[in-house]
Amino acid sequence: MLHLTAGRVGSRLASRAAAAFSVGSARMASTSHAVSDVVDMSKPQYWDRRDIPLPDRAFKESLTAADQSLKQKEKGPWGQLTKEEKIALYRMSFCQTYPEMNEPSAEWKTVMGGIFIFLGITGLVVLWQSIYVYPETPPTFDPELQAKQIKRMLDMRINPIEGFSAKWDYEKGQWK
Repeated sequence: MLHLTAGRVGSRLASRAAAAFSVGSARMASTSHAVSDVVDMSKPQYWDRRDIPLPDRAFKESLTAADQSLKQKEKGPWGQLTKEEKIALYRMSFCQTYPEMNEPSAEWKTVMGGIFIFLGITGLVVLWQSIYVYPETPPTFDPELQAKQIKRMLDMRINPIEGFSAKWDYEKGQWK
């Protein structure tokens, strides 16, 4: 039996707490630096979605000098803009067009690959089990031995009213 006094329990808890809050502990080392940037979800976000055609903010936040001059030109008549300028203005606000969003992805290949890998590993496990885990088939599955067992059951007239022997014609020597 394990008997811990209050003093021993307290000392163990104190030593664990000291290890957790010490500078050289693994827990402190793992949280001392940021692994990835933290996204502030309270600010407007950009995403391309078919069900939300206008995102909260434009795709490009920081504009170059050429982009800023194009934005000033946008405020004028659109008939003076060339097709390339209109496309550039669209690309400042949106990353993808609807046809680009609707293009099929190749994700199904990854899913099918994962399924086939899982099935392959499962097949290997079943094969390994059939070779090394499962015992040999018992001799009672041998057709010759099964025929001998049936003949013995008929000779003993096992369950002659409604069972096995009731379906055997003893005079003709065949099944009814």
